[in-house]
Amino acid sequence: MTKIEFIRGEMMAAMKARDKKRKDVLSMLLTALKNKAIDKREDLTTEEEDQIILKQIKQTKETLEMTPADRTDIIEECEYTIKVLEEYAPKMMSEDEITAVIKEVLSGLAIETPTAKDKGKIMKELMPRVKGKADGKVVNQVLASMME
Repeated sequence: MTKIEFIRGEMMAAMKARDKKRKDVLSMLLTALKNKAIDKREDLTTEEEDQIILKQIKQTKETLEMTPADRTDIIEECEYTIKVLEEYAPKMMSEDEITAVIKEVLSGLAIETPTAKDKGKIMKELMPRVKGKADGKVVNQVLASMME
């Protein structure tokens, strides 16, 4: 079962439960997934589906950051949207898991103590390994904490 079919079923369940807010979030996500499939002209891979979900979460977080503090209605809506979308997002790596991958990359590149000069080389090797599994900001922070 693809994510599109699964989310369609979840949306139907929300409609039957008369949960309009949840149905609206799932409808938005389903539209984004379908549009990408139409653009691609073939079914999406699981990785592509996950990337679309993560992109929706990221866009909602950006909206949340730009929202003035007195607009509690928008803030609540964004927080609810993020909560629902995260149910369908892939599990993200913890900082410990990211650290382990960074150590693998460092040993592969024969770098014992990373410096700022090595960062580009390390990130070039590291990011494809954690793409879709870890937030780039967190990866950057963990790597920065390991540098001298």
